Amino acid sequence: MFVKSKGPAAPAVHPHRGSLYNFMAHDSNMIHRLAAADKEIILIGTAHVSRESVLLVEAVIASEKPDTVCIELCSSRYQALRQKDRWRDMDIIKVIKDKKAFLLLSNLLLASFQKRIARKMDVPPGAEMLKAVECADAVGAGICLADRDIRTTLSRAWHAMGWWSRIKLLAQLLLAMGQTDDITETDIERMKQQDVLEALLSEVGQSMPALKSILIDERDRYLAEKIRQSPGRKTVAVVGAGHVPGIKAHWGAAADLPALEQLPPPGRWAAILKWGIPGSIVALFAAGFFYGGSKAGQDMILLWSLCTGVLAGLGAALAFAHPATIISSALVAPFTTLHPLIAAGWISGLVEASSRKPKVKDLESLPDDILSVRGFWRNNVTRILLVVAFVNLGASLGTLVAFPVIVRVLLGGTQ
Repeated sequence: MFVKSKGPAAPAVHPHRGSLYNFMAHDSNMIHRLAAADKEIILIGTAHVSRESVLLVEAVIASEKPDTVCIELCSSRYQALRQKDRWRDMDIIKVIKDKKAFLLLSNLLLASFQKRIARKMDVPPGAEMLKAVECADAVGAGICLADRDIRTTLSRAWHAMGWWSRIKLLAQLLLAMGQTDDITETDIERMKQQDVLEALLSEVGQSMPALKSILIDERDRYLAEKIRQSPGRKTVAVVGAGHVPGIKAHWGAAADLPALEQLPPPGRWAAILKWGIPGSIVALFAAGFFYGGSKAGQDMILLWSLCTGVLAGLGAALAFAHPATIISSALVAPFTTLHPLIAAGWISGLVEASSRKPKVKDLESLPDDILSVRGFWRNNVTRILLVVAFVNLGASLGTLVAFPVIVRVLLGGTQ
């Protein structure tokens, strides 16, 4: 996305800003000069919550007077930074029906981590990107939004993950909420060497190289191509420092942007398991009635219902759901765990949204409530997302517990 700015002529560089630029220009970790055909690219590596990064961006753009300023934002993240009241337009029912509750919850947890660090450092999240936009206006440069849409990135990552990996991802993000109290500004400067996603998800990424490829490597290729395609003879690109090595590594190779923006189709084995597991369970029930008699078959169904229903209801209770939601979770889990197209959490989320419909104040306070664990459970919007996540987790655990139990009942009934 490219928008041509029509700002006034560039102001003189402030002495302190110019000195900062001259000093940091010698630091290969911060400023890099690249070339593409007849274009000059000045690549700035920043920390996303750093005062020094904000000052550096201001100094470089004012000194270089580029034709284009590229920033590591997509359209949705750019609008999120510029429009603070965007939460008021959220339709939580639509989010659940579109099966995007986990994605939204992950995004909010990630935003919480970054905002908590930013508040501690007294630097607004994305301040260096907003400063880049402001300075682009001042020198009459165009603005290029160079990052892939965050929803595409998270969706591609979600498609590449199994249920257990998704649980580990949410756990990692939840744990990160309690790890910002001891972070100093020196620690923030050290974060220049990592993408915030990579820093948060390093443990998951070690066991899932495909996840790191989607969250980091693919975006490096995407950013490099968008920066290379930016209009004008001189471009200043502002990106997180964790992306700089990847951008430089991919600088000489063209990237297929449409391919990087597509969601991969479900794998063959995923489809087989999606239908095969419920089918095998139903087959076990039938075998129980056929070989063990009605008593064995009924016992198997009862145990299945208890395991899946109780653990799904417990998940709803842990999210402090409405009593109607807890009851409905326990009732629907035995059936939804046997249907590959319906999840217990989706139904429970809709029941919770109907029982405790989010009010305007919930949407208005959402940016502040995501800063604390208590706020996540207190706000009706985030509590609905927690209900979806915890009920699905409980139902999945119930399936794992119930499967060997009903097999033992079947084997006992056939002896």
